[in-house]
Amino acid sequence: MAEPALEVTLPNVGPGPDRLALADLTAPIEPADPTTGDEPDPAYDAVVLLLHRDHHAGQCRRQVRAVADRYDEFRERGCAVVSVVPEPRERVREWQERYDLPYPICADPDATLGDAFDQPVRLGSLGRRFDLVGRMPAAIVFDVRAADPGELAVTAAYRGRTMLDRPAIDALLAHADRRS
Repeated sequence: MAEPALEVTLPNVGPGPDRLALADLTAPIEPADPTTGDEPDPAYDAVVLLLHRDHHAGQCRRQVRAVADRYDEFRERGCAVVSVVPEPRERVREWQERYDLPYPICADPDATLGDAFDQPVRLGSLGRRFDLVGRMPAAIVFDVRAADPGELAVTAAYRGRTMLDRPAIDALLAHADRRS
């Protein structure tokens, strides 16, 4: 995995800090439980990163709403969800205003995370210029506890070959279950 990608800070228009890096999700909860001698635990056991195609992509909009509808199931598993849209902050804010997502949704106009995590792009330079026709959806599931502190271990990666090719919510939840 591209470790520098964990440090990329993106504008977040959803819940959470205004600027978010994946590395922020690995931070332990301080202070540690005072009744034990254990080190502090991370806030999350797993992270699901959803890399979307474009602001206009209907399937991506349906996906964020479906995840939002079942977000409590992710939380029960100690799993954070982060959506990333390769668009400027103002466009991504439209999604948040319309769908009121209960998890972070970040703007990545340069598709930095998509590139770092091998989000598929078809149609060559045309596809790279116009995300709506070229960029395919991707979902990466990370295990926070399997990695060294401050790191994330990839436990599953879905890289769509078509605009409709994305994992089912149940599959993402199953991967969140398997990491424990």
